[in-house]
Amino acid sequence: MDHELNITLTLGPFHFKISHKNHITPSLHDGTRNHHHHHHTKLHRKTSSLQTAATIASHASYAASRVSSRLSQHLRTLSLQSSRAMATTSSTNMPIEAPWKKQFQEHLSKMESPEFVFSSLHPAEKGSPVPYVPRARYCIHRAFWAELPENKHNTAPMNARNYASDMPTFTTDVRMSKTFEIFNTSPGHADRDSLIQGSGGGGPCEAVYWVKESMVQWRFKGDAFVIAPDIEGEGEESSGVRTVKSELGKRMRILKEDGIEEWSWKRELTGHFGNISPGMRGTFQAPPPGQPVDKPFDDKKLKLGEKVEDLEHPVARENFRVVVIRPHEVESVDLSDPKKSRRQVYKVICDFLMQVACATGVTQRNVWTEEQDLILNMLVLLQ
Repeated sequence: MDHELNITLTLGPFHFKISHKNHITPSLHDGTRNHHHHHHTKLHRKTSSLQTAATIASHASYAASRVSSRLSQHLRTLSLQSSRAMATTSSTNMPIEAPWKKQFQEHLSKMESPEFVFSSLHPAEKGSPVPYVPRARYCIHRAFWAELPENKHNTAPMNARNYASDMPTFTTDVRMSKTFEIFNTSPGHADRDSLIQGSGGGGPCEAVYWVKESMVQWRFKGDAFVIAPDIEGEGEESSGVRTVKSELGKRMRILKEDGIEEWSWKRELTGHFGNISPGMRGTFQAPPPGQPVDKPFDDKKLKLGEKVEDLEHPVARENFRVVVIRPHEVESVDLSDPKKSRRQVYKVICDFLMQVACATGVTQRNVWTEEQDLILNMLVLLQ
């Protein structure tokens, strides 16, 4: 005979469901027992089940209260806070600087050229046993988003340093395959060029930096978003623009409130265009990348090997894009000493914990934690 017990407990934002199943094998002599004895056996079983239920409920309540208490304490220690859109950001409602960033910037400053390998996923050919295949190429690290460095050669109007972030950026041409890949593997699954002309994306990616001068490899795992000329303008915002501002805004922190209402996404985009050399700007008015050299092109609109000085050059700006990598995991591998090789992994705390942090009333949030610390803390929570 099976007895099943289900208990549901609700403690604040936490819900626990405990199931207990007890199997009782009837005796071979049950049929010979008198009615009184059978009734006594049923009563004994019922009492036993009630005692079991009470015991389980007691343990469940105690365990749940410990989990709730420890989780609340853990979240407060990590200084979490719920996600927020940039438009509603305040100095007490923002992420703090990533714990890996300072060391990464120190290593980056030692590189003669801040090159890294950017990997994305490309649709596989028809008949392939897998839907996607990897694609990798070298790119140039330009800056962290909203932290464009001063450049005496950059004549573009610049935003004040109101924001900072932990999101690396690079520039690209909308006609390059990586742009399509970022959109195609995103939740929107764009499958044609007409759907990738504006801001948006969110497809998975990896970026790997090898800092030979420090003998350290850095790996960023996350998703990539594309910023296009439509990021600001008249009329209703597209869903892609709203997604970019919302998702990237969650990881932007305020450095100063003064003049923050003047900060502009479009100005930041133009600043990136001005930050590259005139020769590099000229590549954005060249024929489409990958086009056969013997294929004719519109030579009145497209030019090869020319410099662009105009920061609002219509053709170059039409093709120019900034890609922002939003990392969910950052890994550093230190190979400087073979006897002390170390790998550190930092992970963004999941949205669930951020939502719980909101319920606890925390006013600052650290969205990053080291993997080892996270594992240890979770083991404590489950004890």
